[in-house]
Amino acid sequence: MPRIPLTWLADHVELPAGTTAEHLAADLVRVGLEEEAIHPAAVTGPLVIGQVVECTPEEQTNGKTINWCRVDVGPLNEVTPDGSSRPRGIVCGAHNFGVGDRVVVALPGAVLPGPFPIASRKTYGHVSDGMICSARELGLGEDHDGIIVISRLGLDAEPGTDARALLGLGDEVLEINVTPDRGYCFSMRGVAREYGHSTGAVFTDRGLPGLDPDGADVRPAGGGFGVELADDAPIDGRAGCDRFVAQVVRGVAASGPSPVWMQRRLTQAGMRPISLAVDVTNYVMLDLGQPLHAYDLGQVVEPIVVRRARPQDRLRTLDGVDRRLLEQDLLITDSPASPAGPDGRDGVVGSRVLGLAGVMGGAESEITTVTTDLLIEAAHFDPVSVARTARRHKLPSEAARRFERGVDPQLPRVAVARVVALLLEHGGGQADSAVTDVDRTAQPAVVSLPVELPARLVGVDYSAAQVRETLEEIGCQVSGPPDAGVVDVSVPSWRPDLTRPVDLVEEIARLRGYDAIPSVLPTAPAGRGLTDGQRARRSVAWALAGAGFVEVLTYPFVGAHQHDELALPADDVRRRAVRLLNPLSDEQPEMRTNLLVTLLDAARRNVARGTTDLAVFEIGLVTRPVDGAPAAPRLPGAVRPSEQDLARLAAAVPPQPRRVAGVLTGVREPAGWWGPGRRADHTDAIAAALLVARTVRADVVVARDADHAPWHPGRTARLQTADGTLVGHAGELHPKVVAALALPARAVAFEVDLDVLLAAAPSEPLQARPVSGFPVAKEDIALVVDAGVSAGELLEAVRVGASASAAGDIVEELRLFDVYTGSQVGAGKKSLAFSLRLRAGDRTLTAAEAADVRECAVAEANRRFGAVLRA
Repeated sequence: MPRIPLTWLADHVELPAGTTAEHLAADLVRVGLEEEAIHPAAVTGPLVIGQVVECTPEEQTNGKTINWCRVDVGPLNEVTPDGSSRPRGIVCGAHNFGVGDRVVVALPGAVLPGPFPIASRKTYGHVSDGMICSARELGLGEDHDGIIVISRLGLDAEPGTDARALLGLGDEVLEINVTPDRGYCFSMRGVAREYGHSTGAVFTDRGLPGLDPDGADVRPAGGGFGVELADDAPIDGRAGCDRFVAQVVRGVAASGPSPVWMQRRLTQAGMRPISLAVDVTNYVMLDLGQPLHAYDLGQVVEPIVVRRARPQDRLRTLDGVDRRLLEQDLLITDSPASPAGPDGRDGVVGSRVLGLAGVMGGAESEITTVTTDLLIEAAHFDPVSVARTARRHKLPSEAARRFERGVDPQLPRVAVARVVALLLEHGGGQADSAVTDVDRTAQPAVVSLPVELPARLVGVDYSAAQVRETLEEIGCQVSGPPDAGVVDVSVPSWRPDLTRPVDLVEEIARLRGYDAIPSVLPTAPAGRGLTDGQRARRSVAWALAGAGFVEVLTYPFVGAHQHDELALPADDVRRRAVRLLNPLSDEQPEMRTNLLVTLLDAARRNVARGTTDLAVFEIGLVTRPVDGAPAAPRLPGAVRPSEQDLARLAAAVPPQPRRVAGVLTGVREPAGWWGPGRRADHTDAIAAALLVARTVRADVVVARDADHAPWHPGRTARLQTADGTLVGHAGELHPKVVAALALPARAVAFEVDLDVLLAAAPSEPLQARPVSGFPVAKEDIALVVDAGVSAGELLEAVRVGASASAAGDIVEELRLFDVYTGSQVGAGKKSLAFSLRLRAGDRTLTAAEAADVRECAVAEANRRFGAVLRA
């Protein structure tokens, strides 16, 4: 995100006295530039100019020589016990200054970048009452050994003067967030323009061709270093480069330091000062928004050729990485440096790669400590080409960040002139009179705008005069009579995002003020209430919440590694998932095929944060693709699809059933004065699944499931409807899954298909049953069956038999209360005890009627499973 030093911004637009970063942020947000952060001053506390009045070298026992100095800091001098003042005593290890020099002094209480607080301290046998600062210690550059002597910087100030103001170290810096369509705001020029729109402040455009900013020599083009634009594989018909400006500068101290004011501004903007040539190109880029590059002229052979990559092309970029280039990459190249190159491409124009166009230069033509002759380049590259190259090579440079958002094609000439002028001013040398300017740029777009469109789309009654005035304010040229219904708008070169009438409408709404747009809420039509499905889902959620579960909402995105954690077999249909073209995370590029996978991830996150006693559930959709499904059609935008198109889209959408899942870990019933606690087990998961079915009034049968990941093979229940349709599973999770997810031991879970349950539920409304005033009759039976018979199957048999007695359906409650295995029932057998509560609505049941119910239940259990009463 761009950082905006206020003093730098003031070079382009008038800032009122006393403007702070907070005021600037409030003004810019009105035109859509949001505050990202406010960075305080680099140095706080007393930082002043001091004059060295004494400097005594003292050799230490470790062989090091230090200077014991007396420094006059004016009104801030040391006060002696008798009330007089004397210069402060400061120990300094540097030796590039002497008596009479004026230096920068950090007094006790100052805080330097780091942060590094300054205090009086005893060192080398003296009490050092402050610190004489180097450029690096103040964050002004990398020079750590040399003390700043202000006269060498072309500055002068009396002792005691505030050095923060003199060096710009007290400036606040505003960091802003720029949307992708407004790349021109990645420069001081662009932000200043927007500030002028917001406040009406006078903006001076220092990036217009033909101007002479800072004494820059904008010479007419002609001759110059040879350049060829040879892009023979444009993307979508757009050439990769349509303008290339270059100029040669000779005899420049390119590797020397840049001026302090430039280093300070670069540091404030978040860039590290390096050398004069690099700093100047970076400075102009931040100032105007035009990326530039400086080549060592001695390492470049004429002509420069801009072309696409060829097979086997490689480049070692400035970051030291050797890269294999792809044919879609746009390159800056030249001829071989020698007639017999090792690559076998001697004499082929453009055969040596110098850099990735618009992204990063190559190390071969990099400026070194002996470089004096430079070739300055500024070009205009296609945003799509630069963006794709930067992403392919994972190289997000400052230049690419600007090119991929769109750079003003009129800037290259001005930017080169600015760079050349700054190099000559601060590095000496002489510029060649010839300037290369290969210009194939097109005229700015012309958009036809109906004058009434902004008012119709925004809902604000903008007049024709306001529309014209606003468009001209942002730099557009509006043609047509004042009373014309449609005007032709020529957009400015720095706004490549304005291509359609709605783009211009957005600009009008933005500059006229979003706060002027009324908030008119549409009148809500009379509703018909919740659907049956919505009421059922809410009832399920309330029922589970009442049972102690907490509802969560997880993202429906998963990765293949999560299927591995659930130990799903390789051929499991749940591994066949819809893959996203542009996932939020490369780790989770697929849509979930079951609800438990994301719910278990949420449970793992809670357990990792200390919540080990957990009961959570989720109601959500899963995506289950089917083989042979048609591909989704790609439909044009801005056109309503036909009914046939909508049908094709619907056919391509995979089934998305709605599921309910829950996870329980740790203690289900806590211990207390009422007795010992109880850990959650597989019966709790089964009970929760049955609660879901009972809530929607669906009849389900519980059966044993031999093996269904991620559950434990011996502790898993299969839930199905009476006709055998699968509803879901519940039980204890497999120990390997529990270990992979780092969950507490014996964690349990359930997942059921809510759509299947709703389809199996009765359609008629629930009828209330009268409460019987007659007493209840109780019968308990214990049945011995084979160990392989499931409790659910036997329970259903008992229910059917009891309801078939002569007394009618008088079973009020039936539940399993005991399971026993042991020598008393024999090997391979088990005993299940059931409690029956019987009640009639019109009479008191007789003992014979209760006994008949008991006998019918036993008989049905015997018929189905060979069950016998336990002796």
